[in-house]
Amino acid sequence: MSMYEGVRLISDKLTVVFDIGSAYTKYGFTGESVPRGIIRTEVRCPETPKIRKVFLYEDADDLYQLLVEFIHLLFFRHVAVSPKDIKVIVVESILTPIDFRNTLAKVLFRHFEIGSLMLVPSHLVAVSTLGISTALVLDVGYKEATLIPVYEGVPVLKAWQALPLAGQAVHGFIKEELQDVLVDGDVDEKILEDIKVRTCFVTTLERSAKLGTVEAPVAPPSVSYPGVKTVTIPGTVREKAFELLWERDNDNLSIPTMILDAIVKCPVDMRRPLAENILLIGGTTMSKGFLPRLKSELIALLESNLYSDKLKLKTFKFHTAPCKPNYTAWLGGAIFGITDLPLRCLTKENYLKLNRVPDWASLIDNQKPDTIRNIV
Repeated sequence: MSMYEGVRLISDKLTVVFDIGSAYTKYGFTGESVPRGIIRTEVRCPETPKIRKVFLYEDADDLYQLLVEFIHLLFFRHVAVSPKDIKVIVVESILTPIDFRNTLAKVLFRHFEIGSLMLVPSHLVAVSTLGISTALVLDVGYKEATLIPVYEGVPVLKAWQALPLAGQAVHGFIKEELQDVLVDGDVDEKILEDIKVRTCFVTTLERSAKLGTVEAPVAPPSVSYPGVKTVTIPGTVREKAFELLWERDNDNLSIPTMILDAIVKCPVDMRRPLAENILLIGGTTMSKGFLPRLKSELIALLESNLYSDKLKLKTFKFHTAPCKPNYTAWLGGAIFGITDLPLRCLTKENYLKLNRVPDWASLIDNQKPDTIRNIV
């Protein structure tokens, strides 16, 4: 008996849970409170020695090869379980490309021969970590910020919001501001992220309003970041790194307006429950000062001409998930997978027969069996 089969006997009743993000992937089993590990969503290309990000693929064939290598790495190095006939849950974002979803299912079923696959929306399963059925879920990760209201366990898709304002944008600002002092102009993404996490913070709304004016407050002290060459991070860069998340574009859109616009698009009776049940997920929301700044921005916008007539809200309440925001969606998938939901699972037999993946956002794939028979 091989080592992986021995581990397999221990975990036969468990289901593997993957949360494949654009920057990081969380993996583990259902019934566990934390993922077994978090790794970068990248793999060494089999044709070249270069490390490539899985989401930066050229075409479907290129994505297939990258996913084969990456999923093999997950199963046999990290999860240490033979994938054949095992149950897998994949937590996905609403912005996941259909080509990525279909190729992932093809790799899992045809190459690794898993037993069943369940694709679950990250915003919906994140709510299950709170034990409630209504919440406004804001996910600020690496590439974009996405928001979906969930009311009584149903995602309100007509009110979804998305903006390319997240960790990648912050990294771009830091790189541009420090290009004269960094050793290499094409600095590694890991270093930029480390600089952001260790030295930068979200400033208050009051200080932000004075930045760049004659009344500009005294800048925070500069800090030294050790590396191949010690780099001095100016206090102005530390304070301004996250400002682009709050600056409204030409369409008056920013992360705070995403929340208010989503509430406006919901029926009146939903608005107060959503405003009083806001959940923040994603690694960027863990930045120091993010939550207090978001609260201040929301209150200020409510009093502005943009929303004073549209919304009659006075307060916003935020939930604290029982885990870190960067893996709240994974934990939701692990909780969701404990329940017996055979209608939500795509079995290997059905996939090989139909050769398609059900879409959780489509009404065709989310109706009762009697309704489907009547339609047919």
